[in-house]
Amino acid sequence: MGKLKTHKATAKRYSVTGSGKLKRRKAGQDHFNAKEPGKVTRLKRRDIGVNKTSTKTIKTLIPYN
Repeated sequence: MGKLKTHKATAKRYSVTGSGKLKRRKAGQDHFNAKEPGKVTRLKRRDIGVNKTSTKTIKTLIPYN
């Protein structure tokens, strides 16, 4: 079997932790943040885990990570 190509857009958005779980950044934090409460802005700075439904699809797109 030949090499599998990595989907580069997916590789930039998701990263694999040491235990094999996927993490991603929260969306919507580049502009229009002044009208949101400070709590929402702080929560958007965190990385969050990916649900199990999407994990299988994403792992096929980034086979060597």
